[in-house]
Amino acid sequence: MKKTTNSRIFGAAVSCIAIAGITIASAAQAADIAVVHAGRLLATPGGAVSTEQTIVIRDGVIASIASGYIDAPDAGPNDRVTVHDLKDHFVLPGLIDSHVHVTSELGPGGKLAAVENSDADTVIIGARYAKRNLMAGFTTVRDVGARGEDAIFALRDGIARGDVIGPRIFASGNTISPTGGHGQSHGYNNEVFHVLKSSGVCDGVAECRKSVREQVRRSADHIKLVSTGGVLSDTAAGTGQQFFDDELKAIMDTAHAMGRQVTAHAHGADGVNAALRAGVDSIEHGTFANSESFRLFKRNGAYLVPTILAGVTVAELADDPDSFLPPPVREKAKQVGPQILEMTKAAHKAGVKIAFGTDTGVSKHGDNAREFSLLVEAGMTPMQAIRAATVVAAQHLGHYDKFGSIEAGKSADIIAVDGDPLADVTELEDVDFVMKEGVAYKAP
Repeated sequence: MKKTTNSRIFGAAVSCIAIAGITIASAAQAADIAVVHAGRLLATPGGAVSTEQTIVIRDGVIASIASGYIDAPDAGPNDRVTVHDLKDHFVLPGLIDSHVHVTSELGPGGKLAAVENSDADTVIIGARYAKRNLMAGFTTVRDVGARGEDAIFALRDGIARGDVIGPRIFASGNTISPTGGHGQSHGYNNEVFHVLKSSGVCDGVAECRKSVREQVRRSADHIKLVSTGGVLSDTAAGTGQQFFDDELKAIMDTAHAMGRQVTAHAHGADGVNAALRAGVDSIEHGTFANSESFRLFKRNGAYLVPTILAGVTVAELADDPDSFLPPPVREKAKQVGPQILEMTKAAHKAGVKIAFGTDTGVSKHGDNAREFSLLVEAGMTPMQAIRAATVVAAQHLGHYDKFGSIEAGKSADIIAVDGDPLADVTELEDVDFVMKEGVAYKAP
């Protein structure tokens, strides 16, 4: 009798465990499915526009694209299905800005903020700006220099975990700069200056190698250096080459050996060409690039990120008699600002690969899409400008297999506008729908 009772108890226990196992397995298999009904779809910029399409997304990844408006195929009873009605919208991939400074914004209080704000303050400020970038339709950004030692990495990782709302961020560490160069703080007394000194400042081949390795240790996704002087550094050092050729070569070789791409801030043609000869992967700004520069771009397969919007912004500030810009900066801004647009026209005509980038942080966060009309003014068609901010920018970052177009297997980074950006590219300045990794953050 006792044995029989124990057997029944054991059998019941096994049955309960089996039922619990089935329940757990069913819950584990439940998926988040999103269905997007797109009235017009530009799945791969540069290709054709399709009409009346359905995009099916499973757990943040595009599963399929089908003609017509259909429900979620193969949805299980436990799956969570959301339908997004964009039948009256123009749908395209999430935008990519290849040049932002997401933890700051140019203004009269910037110089003081650099010494008043802690890394924690900087992260909170960066979270606000990151959200503005995302809501403007930019689902991926590349940060090329941020305040604070670890703030940008904390923000990048917090967004990746889902703790903070913002675009996917690829971040450099401290900007690699020579002593007194554009990547270093200026205009402070020596005591403050030594507090602000970063691990990116280096002189000579050995120091430059060490600085690059230090950024990689700090988890930098790429390396940013200053090959020339810059507009916003408060010093009358011009916009010519600042690193010597052997230093540039040491930076490129070290970064590439450690699996990192390198981008160079460069205005003067001497610094642009020296960086290209040293093997840089991309040039930011490129203001005074010449025919030799364009030949080197094409020979090396390097990208140009012109940031026309930044040039327009600083030129406007320089012309304002009440501007907060100090005299050395104002003078450089008047020279550089108008020239970036003219250089971009020449580069595009020469067949240089151009990736979309704005230098947002110089201009206001959330206004990134103003760059599109400037690229069109520089000779691009609206389709080419959109392609620069999607396909080309994703290729530039080395992640076109993950995003940059709406294709099965890629991250569900999708935006929509109510007009036709191929007819009027300024439609992208007012995005109605934003989805990143299958999560809708903004809807009509």
